[in-house]
Amino acid sequence: MTTHQLGRGPVSPADSTEIASTATDHAGRRRPGGGDGWLFLSEALRTFRLTGAVAPSGVELVNALTVPATSRPERPISVLEVGAGTGVVTRRLVRVLRAGDRLHVVEPNPRFAQRLRTDEELARRGADLDLRLSTCRVQDLPGCGPPAAGEGGRDGDRSVAAAAERYDVIVSGLPFTNFDPVEVRRILDLYLRLLVPGGELTYFGYLGTSAARLLTSGPRQSARHRAVVRLLRGFEEEYGLGSRVAWRNVPPARAHLLRSPGTGEPGAGRTGTTAASADSPAGGVAASAR
Repeated sequence: MTTHQLGRGPVSPADSTEIASTATDHAGRRRPGGGDGWLFLSEALRTFRLTGAVAPSGVELVNALTVPATSRPERPISVLEVGAGTGVVTRRLVRVLRAGDRLHVVEPNPRFAQRLRTDEELARRGADLDLRLSTCRVQDLPGCGPPAAGEGGRDGDRSVAAAAERYDVIVSGLPFTNFDPVEVRRILDLYLRLLVPGGELTYFGYLGTSAARLLTSGPRQSARHRAVVRLLRGFEEEYGLGSRVAWRNVPPARAHLLRSPGTGEPGAGRTGTTAASADSPAGGVAASAR
């Protein structure tokens, strides 16, 4: 498990080779996200339980998932992205976040994590946003440890800071319906602990998966799937602000927006801030997510 500070230091020759092989067109020009479709498909076929899709999320779904980062208070915010894959949501986040904001990306798949480390856009924006990448499961935070030797970090207390860190926004790309209900419950409880009071969470699920699971996996897996769906529906009833269907996504998906209990006063959080209260600029995102 490693933590990598993006946007700090030169790209190594090995990294440059990977950039050239995965993200250029026939004329040798850089293609944003080039090669990601094949990488995503190969990893989906190899580790479908953890990947949960065969293609990166489309623009419509990405925009729905990043609503809390665009409808935000006029102050620095801290964002956690879990399950970044090849980085389609990550690249959207670095475009809408501002200098002084923080973005912590958690991606357990080493091949996806390497793709993120060699992404030129993420590296370019990394220093302004204090962007870092942890190659581990979110359940293992803050145990991902300090940055590896030579990987940066502005001080020697990165692991100590991570232990106390909480977030204004969490964007989750985890395929919950591939997991056991107990595991999903633990992750959802962890998200609530990681969010500041009034912090916001987005995640998504594909439409029609219950019927597909019954047809392809049999009664036992179908029952597990239904149990996870019931758990998620209960979580959404308690904390949900709204949802939006991305019909043009492949396959169509529903993005959910939720808020952690309580409201905060300015000055609480890891960097001296909390998520906005219900009557603040960030509190109006429910309408745009429905």
